[in-house]
Amino acid sequence: MRVASIYGPVQEDLRLVEDALDRIKHVENFPALSKMLAHVLAVSGKRLRPAIALLAGQFGDYNTDLHVPLAASIELLHTATLVHDDVIDASPSRRGRPTANELFSNTVSVMLGDYMFAHSAELISRTDNTKVVRLFAHTIMAIAGGELHQDLSAYDYGQDTIKYFGRIEGKTASLFATSAEGGAMVARCTPAEREALRTYGLNVGMAFQVVDDILDFAGEEEEMGKPIGSDLMAGTLTLPALILMDRHPKDNPIKKAFRTKKPKSEHVAEAVFMVLNSDILNESYDVARDFRDRALAALQPLPATPARAALEDIAEYVLDRRS
Repeated sequence: MRVASIYGPVQEDLRLVEDALDRIKHVENFPALSKMLAHVLAVSGKRLRPAIALLAGQFGDYNTDLHVPLAASIELLHTATLVHDDVIDASPSRRGRPTANELFSNTVSVMLGDYMFAHSAELISRTDNTKVVRLFAHTIMAIAGGELHQDLSAYDYGQDTIKYFGRIEGKTASLFATSAEGGAMVARCTPAEREALRTYGLNVGMAFQVVDDILDFAGEEEEMGKPIGSDLMAGTLTLPALILMDRHPKDNPIKKAFRTKKPKSEHVAEAVFMVLNSDILNESYDVARDFRDRALAALQPLPATPARAALEDIAEYVLDRRS
């Protein structure tokens, strides 16, 4: 399934979101900043989050003049978090292109991400809805908290799945939830509709991150834009790694890799081999399917419209994607 094909009800307004993001690249009398923004915004991702925001708005009083800035703000916020992530992880490339920190510097990249956060806040203010602005602020705190948990627990092999799920809810699922709930809030949906859409977004986001973590073991490097086993090399325990450690508590390559906080490639390669030659990925996919099923169940009280069908297709796509 091609992700663009499931955006039918909001395809035209997604183009307006692209136009809004394109305008952000041009900063008057600041060519250096324009160049940096053009680089990080040049390669469009899947646009799942802005699409979810626009689709959620279809269940109420949809307003292009309000929903497009909301969707653009969400995508800009997401991109800003990736810029900061690349600095934290010292990543040389993303989506097959050099990262901002690789081209410019860590210091400049941090400030670039900060600028994008500020611009996303300006966009969200155009909704003229203080509750949406407050939701947006809480989401930034949740994302930062999730990232802090991940960074502070790097190379700690004493973690468990409860901590893992809490971390990915903050760093990933919170923005999916806000995309859906924010779209509903701007459209003045009922409290029940808002809660249904927020629950949908949260569970889609959880499924998205679990699949992302699976692909760090089983994906194709060319499609992923990063080497297999990158999370382990960075000291991050994901669901497949946690299952592996649970099955082999006394002797496993992850403990060996994490003890020195400088993982050797052979230990990571051994962990990847053990995961791939077991049913661990199937068990991890079962977890992702459970989150997908919760997302679909949350939509059931909503009217059967093209927007709901698109949201259902997004939930299925998140599970089936390969990058």
